[in-house]
Amino acid sequence: MKSIKVSILGKQYPLKVEDHEEETMVRICKYVDERFQTYRNQLVKQPEATVMVLAALSIAEELFEARQTNSDNSKNEEVLMQRVNASLERLIEDIRN
Repeated sequence: MKSIKVSILGKQYPLKVEDHEEETMVRICKYVDERFQTYRNQLVKQPEATVMVLAALSIAEELFEARQTNSDNSKNEEVLMQRVNASLERLIEDIRN
């Protein structure tokens, strides 16, 4: 495990990560910080906690949309593979006859 420090909304947070996860975690924290900063700039009069919750909900929405897209793509691939398999089975049957 490796200890790193990341900054989100100007506050330092210590994290423990595996060596191979460090770069990814730094990128994730940078992304979260950028989103929080964007929301803070748009919602100047709101408390920081509100800003963070709204930004977190926005990030979660992106995640859910990406998962749905991946799920839809997987379903489309599965249907396509079933069609290909059915076609191959028909071809094999035609060759046998």
